[in-house]
Amino acid sequence: MQHETDNRGRREFLRSSLLAAAGAATLPSLLPAEAGTTANDATTEIPTREFGRTGLTLPVLGMGGSAMVDRWAAGYGVKLGSIDERAAMVRYAYDKGLRFFDTARVYSESETIMGRGLKGIRDKVFIATKVAAPEPAGVRKSVEESLKQLDMSAVDLVQIHSPAIERIGFDKSMKLHAELVKLRDEKMLRFIGLTTHVAFETVYKMICTGGFDQVLLAYGYFNKGMDTLLSHRNLELREMCLAKAHDQHMAIVAMKVLGASIFGHNAKNLLPDFDKTALARLPGAAIRWTLHDERVSMLNIGVSLPADVDKNIAMLKGDLKLTNDDRLLLAEFSGRAYENDKIKNMKTVKQEDREELARC
Repeated sequence: MQHETDNRGRREFLRSSLLAAAGAATLPSLLPAEAGTTANDATTEIPTREFGRTGLTLPVLGMGGSAMVDRWAAGYGVKLGSIDERAAMVRYAYDKGLRFFDTARVYSESETIMGRGLKGIRDKVFIATKVAAPEPAGVRKSVEESLKQLDMSAVDLVQIHSPAIERIGFDKSMKLHAELVKLRDEKMLRFIGLTTHVAFETVYKMICTGGFDQVLLAYGYFNKGMDTLLSHRNLELREMCLAKAHDQHMAIVAMKVLGASIFGHNAKNLLPDFDKTALARLPGAAIRWTLHDERVSMLNIGVSLPADVDKNIAMLKGDLKLTNDDRLLLAEFSGRAYENDKIKNMKTVKQEDREELARC
């Protein structure tokens, strides 16, 4: 019955998305318009924040591309639609006012989906992707392949991806940065960023170089990265990253706001006996917890279904004050979730305190 309902909802979405009116106020042209670019823009209720030193002000809600791919769907507790349905979902998000779309070379079909969904409105959106090449020689090839899959001549932001940073460390990661600078000079990208789920010590040192415009950090109430738990020291290092990035007026984007399968669709599977009404309130509480930090420029939240777009936007309407009820709910659910065998069996990331951090 649930499967039939989901399919019916997707069919209704596909029909309605063709007729949807366009969303947020027009952004200044981010890149030279692609051929045939058209867009009709209306106002939206999504709050905006300054996006670091880029000169842009963007809606605080961005669309993450990792939750819309087959590779990780089961972990998010959802059944995805077809490629065309997911592309229509991306366009629907634009129509509803989202302007920041984040994907990556390693997110399987995500770049293709994003490219199809944003066809014809390239100059109205901010596109971010990532490069995880372990060697400098692979950077250009990675970016060129991203542009091919996105069907775009350039992107707004390329980030050095956390998996690469974790593998190769500071010195080699900065060599990747040097290659991205060359591609920026060639106008294949506008801004350079970096990301991490757990490598906060290395990322802190990279931020200290002053060579980055943006940082994407795992920053949610639940203390985990992608599939690891964070130690107290790791959390301290994350705070150092946030503080230093803010000092440098970098754009700070928060990912894992919903804990990557903790507070979203999978919450009911994680704690099946938890009150259903309270479960429905969890995502909003998690969003308000992260947005409560005014240093955060944007929430990059992965989307799997069209309804996710509407739910996330609805949570950003009205009073965004983090309430005591929010805190109690997050604490109660998380306290029980940490006792779940799946969570208890996760590796905890630990990092040593190193003297050079204090001199940054």
